[in-house]
Amino acid sequence: MTSLRKLGSSDLEVFPLALGGNVFGWTADEAQSFTVLDAYTAAGGNFIDTADVYSAWVPGNKGGESETVIGDWFAARGNRSDVVLATKVGAHPDYKGLSANTIKSGAEESLRRLRTDYIDLYYTHYDDPSVPVEEIIGALDELVTSGKVRAIAASNVSAERLQEFLDFSDREGLARYSALQPHYNLVSRDTYEGTLEQVASRSGLAAVPYYALASGFLTGKYRPGAKVDSARAEGAGKHLETERGLRVLAALDRIAQEREAEIATVALAWLAAQPTVAAPIASARTVEQLPALLAVGEFELTSAEVSALTKASA
Repeated sequence: MTSLRKLGSSDLEVFPLALGGNVFGWTADEAQSFTVLDAYTAAGGNFIDTADVYSAWVPGNKGGESETVIGDWFAARGNRSDVVLATKVGAHPDYKGLSANTIKSGAEESLRRLRTDYIDLYYTHYDDPSVPVEEIIGALDELVTSGKVRAIAASNVSAERLQEFLDFSDREGLARYSALQPHYNLVSRDTYEGTLEQVASRSGLAAVPYYALASGFLTGKYRPGAKVDSARAEGAGKHLETERGLRVLAALDRIAQEREAEIATVALAWLAAQPTVAAPIASARTVEQLPALLAVGEFELTSAEVSALTKASA
């Protein structure tokens, strides 16, 4: 049985792989989404990540599609209390930015779509430097105090601003960020490593990296000359044009072969081995894609393997 990981300073305990909900209502319809959600939870997974904006970028969608699918699944399965649910505010076309009013009304809309009366982990999706730290934390604290949100977290924020948020919460005794969702993977280390990681480490924040598989590149299905039928092929394919991308693939291939593991499992295990990381996020459009992701719960790299991948991705 995979042991759960404590999420920063919160009282949330999560499976070491968060299931990304960005595909629900986009490349996976409701029936496919339910099948993936069922298989993930049946395997012991309990951490589902979505956002109010998913998937407003799809022609005909207006945002909230993913939350609606998850809400319908909760209603059909009656399992809301078994899941640690994370969603985000600030990027939905009708609820942009982080004014107090936007945060609170955005939360109400998310709760309605998710068919629940609480959100376990609520992220500010993108920082909004036009809004003072005290207004943002004040609104989030109200949601926590009222029981609508259990813990708060930040995504896409600078190290300096994150420190300001934490200092303000500590000084005023208000709700405090307990997790951080950075863009972080074997071929994109620069955004997180350095000052942002130092703030997270020093302040006891858990990192829950997004694009953990670099839009699918780190599954190994993208190779020079290969054509991949995916909505994200362009984003993933660009890593084939870099020396770093090719070095990382070679190192992943070697370790995956030696350990008889999937390439995606090895890539996620490198992230899971980083000191601040609680659970990488990866999404699955089909049940067939899940085993390689879920395996990270039981799969541990040796320190030599971690070092080899760190060196290849430098």
